[in-house]
Amino acid sequence: MSETTFRKFDPWRPAPVKEESRRQVMQSHYFNVDQVSFDSSKVGHFERFIVEENNGDTVGIIGLTDDGRIPLVEQYRLPTHRWTLEIPAGHALDSNERPHDVAVRKLREEAGYEAKELVQVVRFINTPSFSTQHTAVFFATGLTAVERGELGPETPRPDIRLITPEEASDMILNGTIIDAKTIIAVMRLREHLAAEEAEHAGAHPRLIQRIAKARAERKAK
Repeated sequence: MSETTFRKFDPWRPAPVKEESRRQVMQSHYFNVDQVSFDSSKVGHFERFIVEENNGDTVGIIGLTDDGRIPLVEQYRLPTHRWTLEIPAGHALDSNERPHDVAVRKLREEAGYEAKELVQVVRFINTPSFSTQHTAVFFATGLTAVERGELGPETPRPDIRLITPEEASDMILNGTIIDAKTIIAVMRLREHLAAEEAEHAGAHPRLIQRIAKARAERKAK
């Protein structure tokens, strides 16, 4: 059977199902859960539970110190009953806190740094099969150490590990780092560093152009 696709991928083409009704079955600070009824021409009526994220995107921050190391936070995660190494991340406190402001706050609270510059470098859907959650990742440079805040009761001593991008890549490959947002952030950072090297060699990669555009837009605000 041929694997050739003859049309471009269009994420916004008409839906194959129709939403009939929706009711909220759970509410929390970070997310709600809706029970949603759908109708399909193929199977008829069916239902799904959908997690609706509150107050905008989850925000992650991958920083790079002046000596070329990434601050990662040791966190204990209750659902999986294990410790993880993650980039600083979190949610808005309310609908008025913008992603850039969340990045500033979480970088200070979780990693103990302030940044001269924060630029969003990627945004992705976490679990599109049952959740609306998106994560926006910011790249932080010009880091200055400041006093840290406290995490939740499940992580009373959230130590910071400072590792190089190369070490982070090795830890992803050997299964030490398994947090998805951290893996994606490290990949984007490695791409950024490679793009900087290419720029110094006279090339103009797309990521460098995107970062330059984001910087210009922030300065214009």
